Amino acid sequence: MTFKDLGLSENTVKAIEELGITAPTTVQTDVIPSVLEGKDIFIIAPAGCGKTCSYVFPLIDIISRKQGQNILVITADSAQAVKVSDSFALFNKYHKVEDKENEANVIIASPDLLLDIVSEDKVTLSDVNILVVDDINLIKKRHQLKNLEKVLDMLPADKQNIVFTNRRSKETQSILDKVLKTPAEIKVDRTKEDEAQSQNLKPLAESTDKAENAADTQQPKEHRQPVAQTDNEAVALAEQYQTFGDKTPAFLLVKGELARREF
Repeated sequence: MTFKDLGLSENTVKAIEELGITAPTTVQTDVIPSVLEGKDIFIIAPAGCGKTCSYVFPLIDIISRKQGQNILVITADSAQAVKVSDSFALFNKYHKVEDKENEANVIIASPDLLLDIVSEDKVTLSDVNILVVDDINLIKKRHQLKNLEKVLDMLPADKQNIVFTNRRSKETQSILDKVLKTPAEIKVDRTKEDEAQSQNLKPLAESTDKAENAADTQQPKEHRQPVAQTDNEAVALAEQYQTFGDKTPAFLLVKGELARREF
């Protein structure tokens, strides 16, 4: 099975293969077609199996094919938000946006930061048409479930919902029931943990490590949380590849603010 077999465009596949990724992992094989088909999906998958790219790859294609997409990716913390933004910048390099007035908005943030920027009228969530929750169980561990519920209440009912978790949890089930009505369920065996080691790319790993290391040096071990910081590497990549047209897209969320830089 190849990435092209899964329905990804030549431009996306070219970027993937150029970075040394030759074959999809199990979760990518299962998730990519479902995202492209617009299905609601619930994915149970362990860490390290390639789940981030399983939704980033098809979303890049959706963005390139459809105008005016408004995508919200909710992460457990800023470190994962940085990793996701890096992935968009890396793999979108060969796509061009013709209508820049109607190009996509991709917002990536943890629930608490989302509430902050919504309260400051920096973004609106009422027109989101694709929602990704990456990973609801980790959001629970960060004590962000109540904030997640508040964010979900701001979203329209008519949208595609893609929810990941590393394990089932009673505490998250009520939220899942609200978001997902009749989803396709995909379960990846725990033996597939770390299957994506061959896909670990240096830029992604380094930027994530920077965010995590910054958090480690500022707090005692028992209170360590990733700290939001400017993702200079992702910004540089966006500049180099003109991600989503000639300007940095709205997915670069740093220090509680959306980085909107004109190039």
